[in-house]
Amino acid sequence: MARDDIAGGPPVRVVMDDRERGCAAALALAALPGVTCECRRLDLGDYQIDGQLLVERKTLTDLVASIKDGRLFRQAYALATHEVRPLLILEGTAAEIADDGMRREAIQGALITVTVVWGVPVLRALDGAESARLMLYAARQMRRAATERVFRPGRRPRGRKRAQLRILLGLPGIGTKRAERLLEQFGSVEAVMTAGAAALTAVAGIGRDTAAGIRWAVGAAAEENGQARGPGEGQARGPAPTAMAATGRVLA
Repeated sequence: MARDDIAGGPPVRVVMDDRERGCAAALALAALPGVTCECRRLDLGDYQIDGQLLVERKTLTDLVASIKDGRLFRQAYALATHEVRPLLILEGTAAEIADDGMRREAIQGALITVTVVWGVPVLRALDGAESARLMLYAARQMRRAATERVFRPGRRPRGRKRAQLRILLGLPGIGTKRAERLLEQFGSVEAVMTAGAAALTAVAGIGRDTAAGIRWAVGAAAEENGQARGPGEGQARGPAPTAMAATGRVLA
C-alpha cells in the first residue's frame, strides 16, 4: 500500500499508459513516496494524475518526429478539447535533436500553436526523473489550489463549446464576438483552422488583415522550409504541404 503523500493528504493517484511501462519517467514516478500507480491503456495522453491532469510526455526526438508527421497537432488538439486539464512535458536536451534537420523556427512555430493558440501548457524536463517530479509537483499544487479555493485566471472552461471558444480566442485579432461568429459559421475549431482567407472574410467582422493573421498563425506553425511571414508581409498563404496541412486533413 502506498504511503500518504509526503506533502500531506492521500497518495497521488496515477494511471499510466501501458506503453510507458519500463521507461525512466514511469519507473521514477512509481518509486516516489506518496504516489500510487496503475498501468493500463489510455485513449489519450500518457499519464492521468488524480483524475485532474492529463499528461502527454514526449522526448525531444519524438517531438521532432511528431511535428513532421502531424501527430503532435492531432494529439495537442485532442488534449485541448478534453474535459481534463492537459499538460505536455518535453523531455531531453537540445543536443539530442541537433542532427535531426528541423529548423529551430519550425519547432518554435509548432509550440506556439500548441501553447498560445490551443492553450496546452508545456513544461521542460531534463530526463525521466525530472518528468516524474514535475507530475508530482503539479498534482500537489492542483490539490492545494482546490483546497484553498484560489482564483485561477484562464481556468479551463467546461463544455465543448466553451473550450472551442477559448482556443479561437488565442488567434490574432480574435475577441469573444468574432470567436462566436467563427464557430457559428464553421461549426468546429478544425474547420476554422483549415479555412482559406476568402472563407474567413465571409464571416462578419473578419477583414482581410484579420484573416491573414489567422492564416499566418495556423499555417506557419509547422513550416519546415522557408521563412514564415507575419500578417501583412505579402499575400496570405494557404496551408503549406507540411505537418500542419496534414493535420487539417485529419481533423477536418
